Amino acid sequence: MTELYHDAQRRLQDRFDTRRLADRIEERLVHDFIDEDDAEFILRRDMFFLATVDPMGRPNCSYKGGDPGFVRVIDERTLAFPNYDGNGMYLSMGNALATGEVGMLFIDFEKRNRVRVNGTASVVENDDLIDAYPYAQFIVRVKVREVFPNCPRYIHHYQLVERSRFVPRKTSRPPVPDWKRSDWACDVLPESDPAREPAAADQPHI
Repeated sequence: MTELYHDAQRRLQDRFDTRRLADRIEERLVHDFIDEDDAEFILRRDMFFLATVDPMGRPNCSYKGGDPGFVRVIDERTLAFPNYDGNGMYLSMGNALATGEVGMLFIDFEKRNRVRVNGTASVVENDDLIDAYPYAQFIVRVKVREVFPNCPRYIHHYQLVERSRFVPRKTSRPPVPDWKRSDWACDVLPESDPAREPAAADQPHI
């Protein structure tokens, strides 16, 4: 057994008589590498939820989206994904830079399955993968610590209607989001932000 469970988790397992089940799950399902099934599942996803923690131990959770395959399986112990332009707060990426601790939750809402990945993240500005992701600011690489499937029973059944037009693609420049035109934001945008360009004012509101 690894040190997957801490004392508080063990207390709850004992309170509800699930210690044996938890140990069996760790033994049979939890692994420290990405197997073929994990890789196929991850490569088909167009989004995931990212959990991070700051130096004070405070958590943050964010949604990361792209086209299928935007999270790459580099090898059996490494994942990589791009960071695109956001709201400029860098809550998740700042946490990843500060502590490195991340949790990634991949969900298939149509077939109702999910995979968890926990590991250590590195923020890499000059990564070799940067050219593969148009308009990416930098690449995040994750060294996996635990990978395991998760009980799907409470996953609601959703179907994809359309993918976001804001996802950066080689064939087109992402449109400017409406909030960047707002009075509270437009005068404090980065000097290099495309929303500052005169042509951005002529784009339709989205």
